[in-house]
Amino acid sequence: MDIQELVESYDSEMLTADGFDDAIIGVLERAGRLPVVAYDQDKCIQVLMDRDGMDYKEAMEFLDVNVIGAWKGDRTPEFITIISE
Repeated sequence: MDIQELVESYDSEMLTADGFDDAIIGVLERAGRLPVVAYDQDKCIQVLMDRDGMDYKEAMEFLDVNVIGAWKGDRTPEFITIISE
């Protein structure tokens, strides 16, 4: 399933973060709230490092300020840190 199909299968008004499609891990559903697109935060950082030539610290700061911090209302995507064993 591609990103557009995913969004349309839930609700076409879900927002996505431009340029980070490879970091989408699914849809986050919360009690009493509308579903939102969920991103793997580490994959987003890797996108910035690969695509824009940032180092890890620059990518982390950019993501935090310009992407995660860009509140666009209740349909704003969520960014998840995956904990692995």
